[in-house]
Amino acid sequence: MMRRASLFLFGVAAGALVAVGAVQPRLLPGSLLGTAAEAASPDTYRQLNLFGDVFERVRSDYVERPEDQKLIEAAINGMLQSLDPHSSYMDAKNHRDMQVQTKGEFGGLGIEVTMEDGVVKVVAPMEETPAARAGVLAGDLIVKLDGEQVQGLTLNEAVDKMRGAVGKPITLTILRKGADKPIDIKVVRDTIKIQVVRSRVEDGDIGYIRVNSFNEQTYDSLKKAIANITREVGEKKLKGFIIDLRNNPGGLLDQAISVSDAFLNRGEIVSTRGRNAEETQRFNARSGDLANGKPVIVLVNGGSASASEIVAGALQDQKRATVLGSRTFGKGSVQTIIPLGGSGALRLTTARYYTPSGRSIQAKGIEPDIVLVQDMPEEMKAKFGALASNKGEASLRGHLKNGDEEVAGSPSYVPPEAKDDTQLKLAIELLQGTVKNAAFPPNPDRASRAD
Repeated sequence: MMRRASLFLFGVAAGALVAVGAVQPRLLPGSLLGTAAEAASPDTYRQLNLFGDVFERVRSDYVERPEDQKLIEAAINGMLQSLDPHSSYMDAKNHRDMQVQTKGEFGGLGIEVTMEDGVVKVVAPMEETPAARAGVLAGDLIVKLDGEQVQGLTLNEAVDKMRGAVGKPITLTILRKGADKPIDIKVVRDTIKIQVVRSRVEDGDIGYIRVNSFNEQTYDSLKKAIANITREVGEKKLKGFIIDLRNNPGGLLDQAISVSDAFLNRGEIVSTRGRNAEETQRFNARSGDLANGKPVIVLVNGGSASASEIVAGALQDQKRATVLGSRTFGKGSVQTIIPLGGSGALRLTTARYYTPSGRSIQAKGIEPDIVLVQDMPEEMKAKFGALASNKGEASLRGHLKNGDEEVAGSPSYVPPEAKDDTQLKLAIELLQGTVKNAAFPPNPDRASRAD
């Protein structure tokens, strides 16, 4: 039986494994052995028999009785992790979680939460969501879910209980500052869309668009943000756009292509190359620049990985945007997600991707046109030490090699207050014309393309 698989990239900048995108589906064997095993050597089968012998010995003689499923999953993961840092096995739950992340919507309440002193604390309710309409407030402590104590649950377990079928109610028992006793709030679950794009107007005539990740909602959200800013500022008054990809760990590749295409009228965006030459795929821009040729500055740092590097690399090579900030993470490989029935999915590195000029950014990252490392407060440097700088793909054990010129990453700190953000300040000054730099604006006639 053949199952359909999709090619994905995986972002790792923030330590999270985030699905980054279906390129084009193709058919792969549904079995882990598949057709490849048919051509395996006799020695390979002897090694498989050795695995069976070890498995049975562990089951029968280990000091405590192990779980067969855990043993097998650990063996599969060990095999995949020996290949590179991005190949692994996802059990059924992790596969479902990944699908929720890539889809960008789920049945839930619409609150951002964290764990504090063993209970769930509301960071903020999202606007126009069931939680906000029901009266949940920032700072509320959720101590019970449908009468069940939250104490003892992990944050992920609590979040799983708050998510659920659209239309199904849940009662939150809340401790609120100033209230004499716990408050019960009934909330009816609805479809919640993750806000992956945030936008605002800077200095009255510059559009700022922050892209947090690349899921199925990203391009549509970006298109809406561009339209809203253009309408608010006015086409003639608008001086340009700042696209903030800092600490963006990645997302769906097709969304990265669409976001790049939003600012391009023509030219290659990215290519992917597998083991065999016939597997090479090239993705080109279509006519239609949503920004109508307005200047664009892309902000990046050591936390910008995979899909965000595709966007930065495409706009940089095509001389459509000036890339400003510090060297990106350097995640330049493509993974294939192969569903394994009800048993989860296999994530396997199957290709590398290249920018329009033919650059592989694997373990090298993208060097900005204008390099400006964001300063970190001394107390944070003292607290985090060596961790203050993101060492990038090149520091990961077992990463795919990329010649002798691999380069470490860069800091991924972004100040919480815009007034302290030197990278953002410089981008605004460039667009306002109060600061000049030879890299801005770029000249499209000098675009870098592969032969």
